[in-house]
Amino acid sequence: MTPPAARVRTLVVEDEPPARERLVELLGAVPWVEVVGAAADGPRAVASIDALRPALVFLDVRLPECTGLEVLDRATHRPAVVFTTAYDQHAVAAFELGAVDYLLKPFGRERLDAALARVRRALDAADSPGTAEPDDPPPRERARLALGAGGQLERLFVRDRGRLVPLAMRDVERLEAEDDYVAIVARGRRYLVELPLGEFAQRLDPGRFLRIHRAHIVNVDFVSQLVPYDGARLQVEMRDGTKLLASRTRSRELRDLAV
Repeated sequence: MTPPAARVRTLVVEDEPPARERLVELLGAVPWVEVVGAAADGPRAVASIDALRPALVFLDVRLPECTGLEVLDRATHRPAVVFTTAYDQHAVAAFELGAVDYLLKPFGRERLDAALARVRRALDAADSPGTAEPDDPPPRERARLALGAGGQLERLFVRDRGRLVPLAMRDVERLEAEDDYVAIVARGRRYLVELPLGEFAQRLDPGRFLRIHRAHIVNVDFVSQLVPYDGARLQVEMRDGTKLLASRTRSRELRDLAV
């Protein structure tokens, strides 16, 4: 990648000194990044964003005095944002907010380089005419919906060929636990999201999504049939031909739901 003529003014917001110093050090080795400042709490972050007007902010989600979301609410300048945090439950909210990327601490040079590549693409795309949907709710309203206690997810952002694209939950066929990720199957594609399956289970419409196993959640709109597998379990067959085995407990519950 050829560095742009102008270096990208960057602010680091991190309340832990070792993490802040390490990130500043890593960014200092990137030819096209210029670190113009650092902040350790919410109010200072707001003041620095508006005073320094960086093009890019690495922003910790949890800060003293106010959250990263509140920082962006209060600041008048609108930089590109990469969230950093030790708490992976914020991932969906970060993408709902329109963040360029989300770094789960601790992260190293390789993961940071991947985030910076996305930043570069996002900043280059910003020079083109906007393509946002006119009816799209404001990013901060979407973030509040994602963060709100008990709020059901209606849409989330997923990575697709290096981009962040919106995915309506009604189009999701099933979700599958895959190590520390969740694999989301929709529109014939498979997307990985850094969020535990349990987090999704709490945020999905119970009238549409059903957890059939500790590792599987299905959208009942995409279930073709339930077939007895043995004396205790049912096999859930999806419209795309996928066959999933329900746990004994979930199989009993499915039988109880049958009319």
